[in-house]
Amino acid sequence: MLKAGIVGLPNVGKSTLFNALTRSRKAEAANYPFCTIDPNVGVVIVPDARLAVLQAIAKTKVVVPAAIEFVDIAGLVAGASKGEGLGNQFLANIREVDAILQVVRCFEDDDIVHTMGSIDPIRDIEVITTELVLADLDAVSKRIDKSQKKAKSGDKEAQAEIALLQRLEPHLNSGKTANTIVATDEEKALMKHFQLLTAKPVLFACNVAESDLATAEQNPFVQKVAEFVRTHHDAAYVPISARIEAELIDLSPEEAQAFLQTYFTAGEKEVRAWTIKRGWKAPKAAGVIHTDFEKGFIKAEIVSYKDLSTLGSVAAARDAGKYRLEGKEYTFAEGDVAVFRFNT
Repeated sequence: MLKAGIVGLPNVGKSTLFNALTRSRKAEAANYPFCTIDPNVGVVIVPDARLAVLQAIAKTKVVVPAAIEFVDIAGLVAGASKGEGLGNQFLANIREVDAILQVVRCFEDDDIVHTMGSIDPIRDIEVITTELVLADLDAVSKRIDKSQKKAKSGDKEAQAEIALLQRLEPHLNSGKTANTIVATDEEKALMKHFQLLTAKPVLFACNVAESDLATAEQNPFVQKVAEFVRTHHDAAYVPISARIEAELIDLSPEEAQAFLQTYFTAGEKEVRAWTIKRGWKAPKAAGVIHTDFEKGFIKAEIVSYKDLSTLGSVAAARDAGKYRLEGKEYTFAEGDVAVFRFNT
């Protein structure tokens, strides 16, 4: 199950958005910093009408929809990487998630306190990014110290790790996030073991006034975030409105998965939806089922949901030439139905 952490400065609408996404009122939303201390957790089932069609084709009684776990994390302040505010707790919580949903305030309201005294979403983004980068720098420095002895002894894996860490250190030191470094697929796989905070995919939720939602793209604060996203790798944005919690509880499920996509496995045992990040290649997509699928990946048998639902069976899809074998470089598409070949 994909785990997404909702983060941001104090008092920007994180808890309200959490309540909206999880269709609950579990998180207290109030007009003061650190309203959230212990993270709230909610699981959202992603509705998908395609599952019923695949269930009929596969002739199974078991259907497992995709689910996303949202974690409402305490507000972060400047100095969090040094333990300011609830910094240590914030960083520990965010280290456990797969993706980051960062709420940034894009509306004026004198009745709602902004802890930094003015509305500036790019400054807010940079405050949080700086703290995450500083935490990553500390982690990289410690890992270099730990791996150097092995590398000097001739350990090839440790040498590859040191080479990447020594590229990451100046990159982070210049204020850039880990997910913007140019890296090979092998280096990206290696970087996963470092558990760097800034290597995680990010979606910026631009929190606008309810009256501005219909024209959010014309909001000057949203436009600033849009420009920021265009210049940063592995980031996206979506306008949302957190003015009244009761209205946000009706937020569409699509907004909760703006940077995700679904693929399916379908057989007599069960039909299941799996959530992955857009752009993932076949081995990584296989890895959400089990790490052995990624490590021992050989091929993926692929048919699109559209072709399978139209033709009515895997046999018919094969006969029509719509069922194919894909290798390690195949990038999964929305709605792919897959069977993985692997060895352990």
